[in-house]
Amino acid sequence: MDLSLLSRLNALRAERRPGVLVTDLATNAQRLVTPDGFAGDALADELDAALRMGRSGTVEKDGGRWFLTVQAPPVRCVVTGAVHVSQALAPMAKLCGIDVTIIDPRTAFASPERFPDVRVLAQWPDEAIAGLGGFDRYTAFVAVTHDPKIDDPGLIHALRSECFYVGALGSRKTHGKRVERLTAQGFAPADIARIHAPIGLDIGAVSPAEIAVSILGEIVAALRKKPLRAEQAA
Repeated sequence: MDLSLLSRLNALRAERRPGVLVTDLATNAQRLVTPDGFAGDALADELDAALRMGRSGTVEKDGGRWFLTVQAPPVRCVVTGAVHVSQALAPMAKLCGIDVTIIDPRTAFASPERFPDVRVLAQWPDEAIAGLGGFDRYTAFVAVTHDPKIDDPGLIHALRSECFYVGALGSRKTHGKRVERLTAQGFAPADIARIHAPIGLDIGAVSPAEIAVSILGEIVAALRKKPLRAEQAA
């Protein structure tokens, strides 16, 4: 591999930015393509699909063959609320290869005993999120406390970032009040519409574990699923 390509790959990794190394299997020529360059590449659709699914592999097009090496940052899920739902969500997400961080200033809830093998930050969200280096396009944010003092700061950070998923627990009435607070913070309707609320896929979930399943399913769909034409039009 050309040293300049290796240097660029290392820089992308350090910055938690994705890219795809394209190798022409006929000539061994290589190029590194980042998402902002997909549209102008001859393999635009193939690059998009490979990155979205997080899988390297061989593709064929117009008589040519290329190997696409996908480099994507580890997906992470930041949750405000060390509650029963997040206790169920954390190990499920880990099985899917998603790193989970729990944020809750209430030390009685945010403890290693309640969240074994999970990063738990017993801090206020503003402080904790700053320590994480903020959010990026490979971050999902989930708010589950029902307490605006804890959930709202995280939602504000998420809506000001490129988070690929933003979800908040609560009824439609609760969300209506949340919308009022976020509007007062200067967010436009289009910004607030990014929030999945009520959170999770509509599977009739009742228990904390079922709610966690619905949330994780929605996160995976947001990460992997290409929007339908009707969704794109909307």
